[in-house]
Amino acid sequence: MDKATVIGIAAAFGLILMAISLGGSLGSFIDIPSVLIVVGGTLAAGMVSMPLEQFIGSFAVAKKAFSEQKKNPRELVGLMVEFATKARKEGILALESAAKEQQDPFLQKALGLAVDGQSLAAIESILTTEIDSIRQRHSLGAEAFSTMGAFAPALGLIGTIIGLVQMLASMDDPSNIGPAMAVALITTFYGSILANIVFNPISTKLKTRSKEECLYKELIMTGILSIAAGDNPRIVEQKLLSYLAPRERTSQFAEAK
Repeated sequence: MDKATVIGIAAAFGLILMAISLGGSLGSFIDIPSVLIVVGGTLAAGMVSMPLEQFIGSFAVAKKAFSEQKKNPRELVGLMVEFATKARKEGILALESAAKEQQDPFLQKALGLAVDGQSLAAIESILTTEIDSIRQRHSLGAEAFSTMGAFAPALGLIGTIIGLVQMLASMDDPSNIGPAMAVALITTFYGSILANIVFNPISTKLKTRSKEECLYKELIMTGILSIAAGDNPRIVEQKLLSYLAPRERTSQFAEAK
């Protein structure tokens, strides 16, 4: 579970509810017609704007915004150096057992291609295509939430117009002015909350997650290509350390000295 996402959303809603409570009644901010207009309308507009499969799939992708990334690039560098050392001493075929032991399907596939003796060009082409495919799928999920983030305020504005029309139509009956005005204002409120606390932040988090995952896979690809080329473990390490932040670029060979 990604604590930042959960805490961020909970804190945002909590602060809004606290501000409402300090200034008045929470009940005055609950309006079913406004919920139908904004939530229902936004989801319906989202379905219209994209294929149904993509719309449904975007909610599955959204789970990545709430999941903790357990992959550690620094540990991967160390693992790649181990593979390079073993391949250097015993040959590339010695990594066959290591390939079967890997939990990461991408790493398992990359090692398998190297062990099978595929050319460097073939390995790079296959892995690059898979990374591009992953990036594209993630992009569609993030785009779906970004699109709904744009629709939510617009649906709020539609609700405001509906409320104003109802209010103007009921000017002769003062008792109807209040409920109509509530719909007019609360729909805009709901639309802004959905866009700025739910949809747009999730879209941004998904884009970040996608970049992190693709960078991790690019690191794997670079390592495997270097190992398949027969590079010295030190060279493999230096190639991979370039992917990390400067403060994380600690060589295990330097530590050994």
